[in-house]
Amino acid sequence: MNKHLARLAAIALAALAAVACDPQRINELEEGLSTEVDVRDRFGVPDNVWDEGGGARTLEYNRQPAGQRNYMITIGADGKMSALRQVLTPENFARITPGMDMQEVRRRLGKPAKVTPYQLSGETHHDWRFLEPPTTAMVFSVISTDGRTVARTLTIPDMDAPENKGGR
Repeated sequence: MNKHLARLAAIALAALAAVACDPQRINELEEGLSTEVDVRDRFGVPDNVWDEGGGARTLEYNRQPAGQRNYMITIGADGKMSALRQVLTPENFARITPGMDMQEVRRRLGKPAKVTPYQLSGETHHDWRFLEPPTTAMVFSVISTDGRTVARTLTIPDMDAPENKGGR
């Protein structure tokens, strides 16, 4: 049992170390000059690759569930980085509306920190951890009743964040 706990702790520390290095990695990249190879050298293998048409692609770098950011890095048809965005923002959350397809939500925000089905209500909650500027730990939830479309959204304090533990 102790070996299992030690292994989990090592994985958690490695994930936190990767997140802590993101600002340095981002500073080493430049839109219009950095290539996909440069991006992958700094960020590794993406969690997902989204086809943008016309030869462009967006690489998804997910920092959930331990982190509070998800990055979408667009590589143009010329092989150069054309955009690097941290997508877990109140502005992006405001664009998630009832009736929207859950696949579109996934594409816009990246993989959620967790997905929880509630059998009695028939709802499924998709949760993303994020920082509300400047440093408030929050959770953005997208609730679906049919598994395919957004029924509603909810933003609440992240009670699993260390700074909010006293609130339980």
